[in-house]
Parts: sequence; C-alpha cells; structure tokens
Amino acid sequence: MNPLLTRLQAYPFEKLQQLKSGVVPPEQLTHIALSIGEPKHLPPGFVLKTLSENLDRLANYPTTKGLSELREAIAGWLERRFKLPAKIVDANENVLPVNGTREALFAIAQACIDSSQKDAKVLMPNPFYQIYEGAALLAGAEPVFLNCTKENNFHPDFSQVDEKTWQQCQLLYLCTPGNPTGAVLPLEKLKELIALSEQHDFIIASDECYSELYFDEQSPPAGLLQACAEMDICDFKNCLVFHSLSKRSNLPGLRSGFVAGDKNLINTFFKYRTYHGCAMPIPTQLASIAVWNDETHVLANRSAYREKFERVLHILDGCLALEKPDAGFYLWPETAQSDTEFAQKLYAEKNITVLPGSFLARETLEGNPGKQRVRMALVASLDECEQAALRIREFCGAGN
Repeated sequence: MNPLLTRLQAYPFEKLQQLKSGVVPPEQLTHIALSIGEPKHLPPGFVLKTLSENLDRLANYPTTKGLSELREAIAGWLERRFKLPAKIVDANENVLPVNGTREALFAIAQACIDSSQKDAKVLMPNPFYQIYEGAALLAGAEPVFLNCTKENNFHPDFSQVDEKTWQQCQLLYLCTPGNPTGAVLPLEKLKELIALSEQHDFIIASDECYSELYFDEQSPPAGLLQACAEMDICDFKNCLVFHSLSKRSNLPGLRSGFVAGDKNLINTFFKYRTYHGCAMPIPTQLASIAVWNDETHVLANRSAYREKFERVLHILDGCLALEKPDAGFYLWPETAQSDTEFAQKLYAEKNITVLPGSFLARETLEGNPGKQRVRMALVASLDECEQAALRIREFCGAGN
C-alpha cells in the first residue's frame, strides 16, 4: 500500500460520528442536521426533464474533454458572471468539465506537484476543506496551514508566509467564499496573490464553489479569473478556478462542475484525466448545459437562503457570538465551551447536529483556529432552520 495513506486523518464526519456515539437524543424532538453542507432545496425541474429525455445517451462513451456545447456554455457563463472580456475564455483550451469539484480539487495536486522536489509545499486556508490536505499529502508535498481568524477577517494570514516558503510553494489552494467561514477574498487580495504566483511560479487553485450564494445582488463575490482579466493577464497564467452545480443549483448528486484557466495547465490536467478515467456521462453534460445557461433558479435559490439567514440570525441574536458571513450557507459561531462539548451536548439535549470547528482545522503554532467554533449549515428547510435556531437559543439559555 502507498505509505502516504497513513498520513491521512479521519474525515470530519467520521470524527463527528465518534463524538455522537452512545449519545441518545430526546425522542420527542425530530433530528435536524446542520452539520453537512448538502443543499436540500429542490433541484430545477428542467434539469430532471433533460436527464430523463437523454437517458438513451448512456449507450455512448463520453469523452474526457466533454461536449463542445458544454464547454461553450461554461465559457459563456464565466464571461457573464465575472464580467470578462468577450472570448477571453476559449472553450476549447481554457475549460475542462469535471465530475464535481471535489475529485478535481484532489486530482489537480496529483497532476501538478513535482514530488521529486523534497521541499514541495502546498499552502491552504485553516480551517479548510479536507480534500486540500489529503491531495497535498498523497502528491508527496507538505501542507502549510494559513490560519483564518476573526482578527484577519477570516482570510488566510498570508503575512505569516516567509520568502523561503513562497519559493517552495508549488500550489496554493484558495476557497472564496470560504468553507466554513463564508469570507470572500477581495479582488485586490486576489491580484496580490497572482503577482506572488508570477514572482515565485506556483499554481493557484481557487475553489469558488460557493460563489453564487451571496446576499447583495449588486456585489457578487469576485473570482480569480476576474482578477487576472483586470491585470491584463489574458492567458490566466498559473491560475485555475473550480466551480460546481452542487451549491449553485442544488444538484450535489449530479456531480457536475468544471475547472478553467491557464490553457497549459488545462492541457496537462486533461492528459492526466484521460488516464484517470473521469469522463462525465453525456446525459449529465446535456443537463449541465441547460443549468449553466439559466439564472432564474439561482436567483430563487439565493432568495431562499437570504430568508433563512434573516430568520435564524434574528432568533440567535444575543445568545451566540456570531456574524453574518460574506457569502455561502454556513454560520461559524463562537462557543463558550469547547466546540466538541457544545456539539455533543446540543445533540444530546436538542437533537441537533452541528460540526465542531476543530474537526475542520489543524493545530499550528498559533493554535487551532476552529477551536470553540462550530459550523452550522443552513441547508434544511426554512421551518427546520427556524426550529433549530429556537432550540439552540433554549440550549444556550440553559447555561450551555
């Protein structure tokens, strides 16, 4: 077996199951899960219709590069969404469909890390999506964790990165809007990171899966390719973005997303994926074309999340230390006790599952930035989210 597998930690939800093991919640209270970021809103009806009408295409092998119509739809969406110059995104050279961004975020490290360089580093936010860490370790690189704290607006603390680490950095993972903090990196910060990438020749992989869940229709989160365009870097050198239909369109089970950016990186990644065997089924591609070309359902989705945040934040006001995030569907409140104790007791007393923040982060010299915080995903129905907030208020009022 690959000895690097021994360096992988248990996934956060495995740790959560252990934490809840043996705990019996009150039977009279229906369980409400706020722990997993799995959208519960209904998927667009036209997607299901498109899938059902094209099931016969399962008789055809899909290609790794995908249908040209899908790549064109993705390129068009990128240009509309991020106000990019027309045709700056070449659908044939700058875009590659992927089966959900989770596998692509993992695979990109395997494709681009030079493990013969024994000091290879992969920088990432802390707390983080654990795929980043696993990808770095299995690619033979060392993860470097950049703490995201309230004092730094929950942005990775790039000021702690010394010159030697930047020189050793081969890949930088970004997550904007952030999971679990919801923090959005400003356009100017993205430009600074692009300049550092040019200086030290490392790749930026920007996980932008939550980019379509925001509160102000006039101020959508900026993206990495947008920053490139404003810097007149029209070849997107060293820059890749990862987007998905999971959160944007409530289609986590469709496993449909894309990676876009530097054509040289895309071409190398395409070669890797040809051997990896990750082609997207044709019915999924056809459904994805329809979804990337429609914004009506996305507007309705954002509206539903806005209402949930408004109600939940109103109920929890004064009982938990928390702020409304910049974007996304998570709350990231502080807890008066340890995050694991809070989560375990909340489940035991109110039959609500939340995820301890320390499970999403790693210990550093400055501590674990997830400690005494929990992640709450407002993915359940409005009524369930409201009921969960009322129970949490009661829980906190009881001295927890």
